[in-house]
Amino acid sequence: MSTDLPPGIQRRRFDGRERLATRGEPVYGEPQDEEGWRAWDAGRSKLGAMLELELNLGFAGDDGVLYLGAASGTTVSHVADFAGPTYAVEFAPRPTRDLLAVADARPNLFPLLKDARAPETYAHVVEAGLEYVVQDVATRGQATVALRNRRFLAPDGRLVAAIKARSEDVLEDPDDVFSDVLDDLREGYAITDTRRLDRFHDDHLAVVAEPRADDGRS
Repeated sequence: MSTDLPPGIQRRRFDGRERLATRGEPVYGEPQDEEGWRAWDAGRSKLGAMLELELNLGFAGDDGVLYLGAASGTTVSHVADFAGPTYAVEFAPRPTRDLLAVADARPNLFPLLKDARAPETYAHVVEAGLEYVVQDVATRGQATVALRNRRFLAPDGRLVAAIKARSEDVLEDPDDVFSDVLDDLREGYAITDTRRLDRFHDDHLAVVAEPRADDGRS
């Protein structure tokens, strides 16, 4: 087991090799060991890929999380296994139905059928002062989504975002796309780390950032 992983996440042996794992009810057919740990597939999860690549995300184990782009719950189910209150925003009705089933076994997971581009529609539900906003939305304007949802972060909270280049522009060089997105994010965030995720997810950039206190929005 790695000592560098956040509380609630371990490396466990499945099918003869060590993999990331959290402890909870299986969701997508992932293997589970006799102690209730279930494998976290980094090939299906950008956040899992970030942990495999050893980005310092700083999870404390009981953080409050707003997860944007929850889809059917593959990744957010792992987050809810180790985090505190976890608000999961997904705008498409079909995956949200799957997400509801995932939440049945996780009382700290709160699915919201909402559009992450319009945080004012769920601001009455999601608490302020959260430790994390985790973002994985495949839409144009990913920096704008992050900036609009900064309102839910504590001053010392963190944004953890997976930026998909092809969602911004299918023709432009991904490096140029990422440069533009980072410039936009700096309007409200201080970027602390970035890492390409191509080993697991093509044309994706991981971004870790903290809300800026000097932009007049705090």
